[in-house]
Amino acid sequence: MTAPTLDRTATTLAGLVDHTLLAPDATPADVAAHVEAARRMGVLAVCVSPSMLPLADAEGVVVATVVGFPSGKHHSAVKAAEAALAASHGADEIDMVIDLGAAKAGRFDLVEADVAAVRAAAPGVLLKVIIESAALTDEQVVGACRAAESAGADYVKTSTGFHPAGGATEHAVRLMAETVGGRLGVKASGGIRTREQAERMVAAGATRLGLSGTAAVLAGEASEAGGY
Repeated sequence: MTAPTLDRTATTLAGLVDHTLLAPDATPADVAAHVEAARRMGVLAVCVSPSMLPLADAEGVVVATVVGFPSGKHHSAVKAAEAALAASHGADEIDMVIDLGAAKAGRFDLVEADVAAVRAAAPGVLLKVIIESAALTDEQVVGACRAAESAGADYVKTSTGFHPAGGATEHAVRLMAETVGGRLGVKASGGIRTREQAERMVAAGATRLGLSGTAAVLAGEASEAGGY
């Protein structure tokens, strides 16, 4: 795909983007093309599945991967081991999925312990915590964000993009941003298919965007990709 010609606003947006490829059937050739597209578009980071690491040529872009993805229903020790391995394979950032059931049950102590295990396993890596906001009440969103912050996370993130409840909403982003109060970043991800949606997420408080249809979004076109 030819990279779009970026105006100033699109360039600014590109600097917030994790250009994401988490399709289970992605091949090494797909990932290589994805990284090259990210470089042409001037995005901040690429996010790929952990089995695709290390990346052969990611010069100029931040490398992110996922842990406990997409269900979050993994033992904390397994998530921690996955995070440590990803870090050893060159991951600069990790997006981990919480145990959503623990958050829905109000067991934020378990959410905090889960995040803390990953934090301890990869201390030098920027850690984003996916709370699956569309599946939570406002109270649960606040509790999950507070648990992530207490455990040492750097960002809270709305969604995996795989949950049937949906992805990012302006309301969730605003609530998350208010909860972390600028102490953590906020990543909006899941279902962002247009430039307008992306800009509205930023206006609501998002400091990072997870997009899979990045070129179309930056060009102001509708993307068919879900935006993980």
